[in-house]
Amino acid sequence: MADSVNPPPLRITELLRAYGLRPDKRLGQNFLADETALRRIVEAAGVESGDTVLEIGPGLGSLTRHLAARAARVVAVEMDTRLLPPLKSVLAAYENVRIVPGDILQIPVSSLVETEDYLVAANIPYYITSAVFRHLLGAHPRPRRIVLTIQREVAERVCAPPGKMSLLALSVQVYGEPQMAGRIPAGAFYPAPKVDSAVVRVEMLPQPRIPAVQLPLFFRLAKAGFSQKRKTLRNALSGGMHWPKETTRACLEAAAIDPSTRAQALDWDAWGRLVRAAGEMLTRAADSDIPI
Repeated sequence: MADSVNPPPLRITELLRAYGLRPDKRLGQNFLADETALRRIVEAAGVESGDTVLEIGPGLGSLTRHLAARAARVVAVEMDTRLLPPLKSVLAAYENVRIVPGDILQIPVSSLVETEDYLVAANIPYYITSAVFRHLLGAHPRPRRIVLTIQREVAERVCAPPGKMSLLALSVQVYGEPQMAGRIPAGAFYPAPKVDSAVVRVEMLPQPRIPAVQLPLFFRLAKAGFSQKRKTLRNALSGGMHWPKETTRACLEAAAIDPSTRAQALDWDAWGRLVRAAGEMLTRAADSDIPI
């Protein structure tokens, strides 16, 4: 492990030029160059000396160096094989870093980390934000904290309160408590993206807000409910779950939810009641061989 807690700035343009490389737009490559922003991500992650950190898309190692200077171990997964030579060169002084070539979305997390107590810290391409959240939140083991640099608009949606939540916010908040940990202007990246970014910190809950056994049904209901935002829950669930409207109305009434309500208006208590009511209804239908 290198001794410096705050490594010197990485000369990204010079490094790319030395290896004959250019950022790949198809992979959403915007390398974070601002040292203040890099330190902010590490601070948001709360990295301590005994921690294992999983980093997604280390790129040229700008953030990786800061993580490695504080953590016991860093596992950095990089999909772009072109970047591996400069990445290995930049991280040569850090013996506690394991570089894994590959697509994080295709790699089981259990093959990357050996502990059930680990952190995720990463500056990820905007276009894989939802997929990365799904992969990490559904992983075994799950991290205790996730800190991602993502598009600012998306970060605000992830952190939205009940009553204004999107399907993405619901999918994240069923597992953890998200909060904005800082904003990063487009100029902090090379090349600069067209929009600003934000650091989102998700503190994982000990248990999901919906019991684990009910999560598959919860996600089915949530996807159906948000499939057409302007529709009432009665119409959205009828279409998305392929239920007769009378069945949907009865389920919503059993959950004490107004059928004219829209999915984004529900709080967590209401989602819990809806999942229980739907589960009981499906169980009764299955036991009596009555199609819904």
